[in-house]
Amino acid sequence: MKITARALNRATLARQSLLGRESLDVVDAVRRVVALQAQQPAAPYIALWNRLSDFDPAALDAAFAGHRTVKATLMRLTLHAVDAADYPSFRAAMEPALRGARLGDVLFRASGLTAVETDALVAHLLEHADRPRTAAELGGLIAKRMGAPMDSGALRMLRVCAPLWHSPTGGPWSFGTRPSYIAAVARPGTADPDAAAAGLRSLIHRYLEGFGPASVADMAQFTVLPRTRVTGAVESLADKLERLEGPDGTVLYDVRGALRPDEDVPAPPRLMAMWDSVLLAYADRARVIPPAYRKQVIRVNGDVLPTLLVDGHVAGVWRAVDDGIEATAFHALPDRVWEELGVEAGSLVAFLAARDPRAFGRYDHWWAKGIPGADVRVLPGG
Repeated sequence: MKITARALNRATLARQSLLGRESLDVVDAVRRVVALQAQQPAAPYIALWNRLSDFDPAALDAAFAGHRTVKATLMRLTLHAVDAADYPSFRAAMEPALRGARLGDVLFRASGLTAVETDALVAHLLEHADRPRTAAELGGLIAKRMGAPMDSGALRMLRVCAPLWHSPTGGPWSFGTRPSYIAAVARPGTADPDAAAAGLRSLIHRYLEGFGPASVADMAQFTVLPRTRVTGAVESLADKLERLEGPDGTVLYDVRGALRPDEDVPAPPRLMAMWDSVLLAYADRARVIPPAYRKQVIRVNGDVLPTLLVDGHVAGVWRAVDDGIEATAFHALPDRVWEELGVEAGSLVAFLAARDPRAFGRYDHWWAKGIPGADVRVLPGG
């Protein structure tokens, strides 16, 4: 079966609850979308505001506080918010990459610690992280164990490598600039290839549920794992997957019976959060980001700006300003679309008002550097 580029776009939007806001419990919503990028604290909240009707941010606060939704370093070695039930398999899948990237980093290798010594330090951290611990407290625990302070860079690599969850530290978005950590409830062994293989099969299946159909290259991009490992996981899932042909002939995979709406289903405009997962989940970013706009959205240092989504594709960027939402369109938009974006902006301004009216404001420097646009409008709050 061949599938068009537009049909792929609509499949992603449908599974990511972006064809229409849905009435879901917050924990169920996070599980449905698989993973929300969370390196910027406001991002998961704005991502869910885009997807859920009557979204109450206090519900996500409670999910984080109760560790039903957890924030941890996972796919692409970045922070994600995921369902706690998914964490063990996701962590197992990513374990080899996390250890290789962090413990193989020059900052950590300078410590001279062996793998056995490192595993002992991680176990020591986890034993004492049975309650929230700041980075300074974890550093103190390591210093006491080693008899001398560990270099800050090496300590950071060790901390990221350890199966730790971020523990909420307060408003406005549950997590602040000074993180606190707690040991994950369930975690794989550090050298268990069977657990890693089983975890990757689970992660790939879950990825396809939330982002499919997708190619092996897409799955490798989402996870930042070698294609050989991803291919092996896909082959082991063969009886649970179906093969499709992409618009350029690429082999795509999907879970059997997955939702794939008609390509003509309308897609409402949305004001997407920074680093929204739909922008980063594919090697072929053209599914959502037109190639001509990619460099304007994904900046040279990896920052992914808040975007205008129009007819399912990126059409510009936005930022919160004193008078509302400043929207920069990369191409001319019809008056009807501007009206719909205005409604979204009014709702977003009201949503942000109680917590952080200038969410993502620290990234305004990108606007100061200049963002080319065909039309710039300030959409006022309601």
